[in-house]
Amino acid sequence: MQKIRKVVVTGLGSLTPIGLNHQAYWQGLVNGVSGAAPITYFDTTYHKTKFACELKGYNPEDHFDRKELKKLDPCSQYALVAAKEALGHANLDISKLDLERVGVLWGTGIGGMQSIQDEVIAFAQNNLVPRFNPFFIPKMIANMPAAQISIKYGFKGPNYVTVSACASGSHALIASVQSIQLGLADVMITGGSEAGITPVAMGGFNVIRAMSERNDDPATASRPFDKDRDGFVLGEGAGALVLEDLEYAQARGAKIYAEVIGVGMSAEAYHITAPEPEGAGSALVMKNALKNAGISPQEVDYVNVHGTSTPLGDVSEVKAIQRIFQEHAYKINISSTKSMTGHLLGAAGAIESIACILALEHGVVPPTINHFELDDTIDPRLNFTFNQAQTRKLSIAINNAFGFGGHNTSVIFKKWVS
Repeated sequence: MQKIRKVVVTGLGSLTPIGLNHQAYWQGLVNGVSGAAPITYFDTTYHKTKFACELKGYNPEDHFDRKELKKLDPCSQYALVAAKEALGHANLDISKLDLERVGVLWGTGIGGMQSIQDEVIAFAQNNLVPRFNPFFIPKMIANMPAAQISIKYGFKGPNYVTVSACASGSHALIASVQSIQLGLADVMITGGSEAGITPVAMGGFNVIRAMSERNDDPATASRPFDKDRDGFVLGEGAGALVLEDLEYAQARGAKIYAEVIGVGMSAEAYHITAPEPEGAGSALVMKNALKNAGISPQEVDYVNVHGTSTPLGDVSEVKAIQRIFQEHAYKINISSTKSMTGHLLGAAGAIESIACILALEHGVVPPTINHFELDDTIDPRLNFTFNQAQTRKLSIAINNAFGFGGHNTSVIFKKWVS
């Protein structure tokens, strides 16, 4: 019987609304920085929501020449930037790798939304004369982030993109873990990217009343578990992780940041946008992850929740946590880093997994900011790490990511002790 290979994290890369690399992102998290502000990308006069968590200080020409930019939707740009940082952080010498044993699995919920919007508007303005940019299709199709990373570095192992709404980045991470465990690759570059702050996406989320409309105070609009929360705040960016087979990583002398000890997946099988109210699907996915990890709920120290700041989602996830952890639920830290970054959709699972890994490394739980008054239906004995980071000994952390359509994921990380 083939031994199941252990999978470890050796590199991190982040491009977020509160920091353009993983160190700056971490500082933003522990300092409780809000990334929400009025939108600068387009005129919001006719939009119900006029703010989002944009990338601040990002200039594509710092990373790509003009010829490259003609071929890259922002979704792929963000992926390439984060992947480059993660590869550098892992100290991987590309020239010494067996490129057939290195894969790229990526996640995105929407893909090239900006490219689709721009081309359709131009098509309408041209009186429906089909004069499209020759790079239109290669820019907008959702698989391109993984393809572009592979092409840039010559990685020839498993390569595709997972699309499961806001669980996309975590599904890519899970598939990457499984690829290494099955012996299909020694190294996987995984993560997620999203570039959805566009008029069309904002309008679409507004019409289903999913987003906050707190235009008078954007910085406090993302307020998970708060009594007055009114929806999520849209974010953008990317997160990338380098995963390796443990023995492979040790043989090359890599620094290891965490081990991925368990993964879980489930379906709500309930509704296209709403969670099952009692948290059945969320509970099942955490149960599956714990079983896969071979640990008890009592061994978990921290849960980085999906926590989008929506009226239904937050309550459902809390019920799931209480169902799975029972009395131990009162001994763990819970936090939603979306209170700071906003919701990065298909990239959420990636950047929030990175938050878990850095929390384990530093022994600090990032906060849930913007707490003013707890929802009356939520147990006040739970520790949501409100408003300030908390220092504590951490060994095991879980990241939850759930997507429209009922796609649920949980990934369990363990602090690496050499």
